Amino acid sequence: MAVVESPVAELAGRLRGELLQPGDASYDEARRVYNAMIDRRPAGIARCVDSADVAEAVAFGRDRGLDIAIRGGGHNGGGLGTVDDGLVIDLSSMRGVRVDPSGATAEVAGGAQFGDLDHATHAIGKAVPGGIISTTGVGGLTLGGGLGHLTRKYGLTIDNLLGVDVVLADGRLVRADAEQNEDLFWAVRGGGGNFGVVTSFTFRLNPAGTVVAGPMLWELDDAPAVLAAYRKFLPAAPDDLTGFFAFLTVPPGPPFPEHLHLRKMCGVVWCHGGTPEEAQAAIAPARDWAPVALDGVQPMPLPVIQSAFDALYPPGDQWYWRADFVNEISDDAIERHVEFGRNLPTWKSTMHLYPIDGAASRVGQDETAWAYRDAKWAQVIVGVDPDPANAQTIKDWTIAYWEALHPFSAGGAYVNFMMDEGQERVQATYRGNYARLAAVKRTYDPDNVFHVNQNILPA
Repeated sequence: MAVVESPVAELAGRLRGELLQPGDASYDEARRVYNAMIDRRPAGIARCVDSADVAEAVAFGRDRGLDIAIRGGGHNGGGLGTVDDGLVIDLSSMRGVRVDPSGATAEVAGGAQFGDLDHATHAIGKAVPGGIISTTGVGGLTLGGGLGHLTRKYGLTIDNLLGVDVVLADGRLVRADAEQNEDLFWAVRGGGGNFGVVTSFTFRLNPAGTVVAGPMLWELDDAPAVLAAYRKFLPAAPDDLTGFFAFLTVPPGPPFPEHLHLRKMCGVVWCHGGTPEEAQAAIAPARDWAPVALDGVQPMPLPVIQSAFDALYPPGDQWYWRADFVNEISDDAIERHVEFGRNLPTWKSTMHLYPIDGAASRVGQDETAWAYRDAKWAQVIVGVDPDPANAQTIKDWTIAYWEALHPFSAGGAYVNFMMDEGQERVQATYRGNYARLAAVKRTYDPDNVFHVNQNILPA
């Protein structure tokens, strides 16, 4: 019998970290990503422990013409952190966070999760804005832009990024910030993983200790009135207040009261970064939109609200995403939203409208790669269920919902909420910034080595 030689076996001797291949005891566990709808079998998974490992893995994959996928937290909806028959550069062993309390900055390794960052920064009463699930990778979330509970107060995650260390396609490790490789620094702030492997992020920290946060729920019959009030109220609210609107099914467990379990409702998850008195005054008008079925708004440490959805959405569910940027929520759009909100296909399926005005809107349209500073919301529709038998059902509902609402959108979408949807959608997402991104791509990755992503083609 002929012996088939592994295409990646030689890489093992070049790494300080571990190389996993098909047949290894931990290979199947290591190849899993957050979205269980994605089931791919890489030829090898390089579990890097430092930038030198990353450089070796990039050079190895490039020289052998392997498809290279970069995995941080593994949350990417479209499964772009893994690849069939190629090489996965897995940063999950690189999770260190070093906080400089005097300089109010944090150095964060490329494989860290947002919970790692929150844990380290909360100890000194600081935070980096971004995320609503703490197991999300800092790397993927940041490179796509970074939305979360503090977006209106402190901007996108990329608006708080001071610099990055990047392994380029040619194997070099470079620094990109406001003073060196400025074009690369511009591109990684929203341009995704197109330009290299970021092994370290430097963030500016912001005051954020205790917040006033939590869900406020209303009956589904009140959704038209609630959404109509929300669309006017939030853009006029102070930056300290954010709140994302949702259609949801009430989870069947604590802290939700039993009489609400598994009921379809609408709601807003609030977060206010000021004093409790300021927060209550800012949120109070929402209690008059319609009779409130549940008011869970209360003071809590920021990491509590940042991780509130972790148990509800653990790794291993089936996910299908569709997204758009939204400037206005018209009456016709509300009517269609309510139609699909009444027909959530599974109890974990949902729709969220994340506000991206406030501080995020006061950054210039071309100051970073993120091209929708004028949008008011990032809308995401997600079909979710643990049972693979329901995969087609949640996909069909998500696509139908998106097709019904897309005519009311601004055109593009937040890249972290997109599936693998093709070049037209990628270009729509970057609008007038796409040509500059393509030029930067040509400079740093002319052969498109990093193409397993929302790909920007080299000019």
